[in-house]
Amino acid sequence: MKITFFKKIQAFFLIIDVLIINTVIFIVFEKQHQSFFFHLYISLFWFISTITSNYYKVYRFTNFFRVFKLILVQFLFFTLGFFAYFGIFKEGEVVNTQFCTLLITCTVLSLNKIALFFLLKKYRQLGKNYKKVIFLERDSTSKKMMHLFQKKQNLGYFLLGFFSNKKSNHTNYLGTEVDLYQFLKEQKIDEVYATLSELKKEQVKTLNKFTSLNNITLKLIPSAQEFYSKTNETEFYNDTLKVLSVKKLPFDYFEIRFLKRLFDVVFSLFTIVFLLSWLMPVLWILIKLESKGPAIFRQEREGLRGSKFVCYKFRSMKINKKSNENHTIKNDVRITKMGRFIRRTSIDELPQFFNVFLGDMSVVGPRPHIEKLATDYKRDVDNYIERHLVKPGITGLAQVSGYRGEIRSKADIKNRIRLDIFYIENWSFFLDVKIIIKTILNLFKGDENAY
Repeated sequence: MKITFFKKIQAFFLIIDVLIINTVIFIVFEKQHQSFFFHLYISLFWFISTITSNYYKVYRFTNFFRVFKLILVQFLFFTLGFFAYFGIFKEGEVVNTQFCTLLITCTVLSLNKIALFFLLKKYRQLGKNYKKVIFLERDSTSKKMMHLFQKKQNLGYFLLGFFSNKKSNHTNYLGTEVDLYQFLKEQKIDEVYATLSELKKEQVKTLNKFTSLNNITLKLIPSAQEFYSKTNETEFYNDTLKVLSVKKLPFDYFEIRFLKRLFDVVFSLFTIVFLLSWLMPVLWILIKLESKGPAIFRQEREGLRGSKFVCYKFRSMKINKKSNENHTIKNDVRITKMGRFIRRTSIDELPQFFNVFLGDMSVVGPRPHIEKLATDYKRDVDNYIERHLVKPGITGLAQVSGYRGEIRSKADIKNRIRLDIFYIENWSFFLDVKIIIKTILNLFKGDENAY
């Protein structure tokens, strides 16, 4: 996923605030109560609490009163966390400069937040950091929005025009709905605004799928009943204009991707150092003794957004020309004796922890497919391509739910995709942990589909 200016500026603001906090504490706070652990604690607490309070989620249409509210909520969290440290780790100690340190820190951070808020507005007014937007269909509300974008340059929206099936002589008219998709493929568009009162549900569904797969933000200009939809979030552009933003998937958030990547790196590194470091030489010898060929089997698979990567496995078959074309079947004659054992115990998948460490895969996610089979599945399953929105995994929800091994019918692949998409839409850290635990239990219990 591309790192937007918004994500970069969030990271920049976070770094600045953490530096401010630690600088004020270093200068003002009593030296005998300062330690590396305290600075680490307060920095981590600030980072975690800002995620909870949405402190850095200040958008170009966010007004000053919303910013002021965010400041109050965040400093309430910060104050509780600051005093909690002394209640938990320094119980009974009297610290004279606590209130002074806290007051100065909150004041400097507030002034910094407000100053950066207005500086960004000024930056956009100069024609920088703008978003290219287009509209699909028009009604009275969308016309007001288009006028707002053209009038208020500090919002940072560059209106290219609108598409409509009702042909128009308006200077901003770009073509029909059919022309829209070709336009989106050719032009770098940031946001599409769709007028729900003029569109059918099927049209919105098609547009939603297209924008999701092409990393374009879709905003919905609602009719009255759409405000009650659980799949949308309301955004206020001013006192009268409300827009529905299609709810983001968990992995659309930088914090979630960062957390998952951090877990992947730690988990894979632990496995490589404490398991593969001694197991790989042993298996290398056993595999080489039984049959000719490399101990590590390399195969190109489809990864994030359909990109190709080389997937590693312990070789479990004799060298053959059909390894990149066909699935393994029950009693497959290509499988060696050693291969049968490592496949049954899923040991053959362990080298994929190197893929995880390198960033091509995740510990948990949809299983990666070879290109030939993926092409077939795309024809059979309408939403197959949606599984490419996340990195593939060593294990996944489909695998621990009984869908692994050979695919015998279209129902098999459809059920796997259904579970993959459920995982993508409902991800949580505890779901990952649950899948990992079930995978480990299945190793000991055995799986009839592992062959």
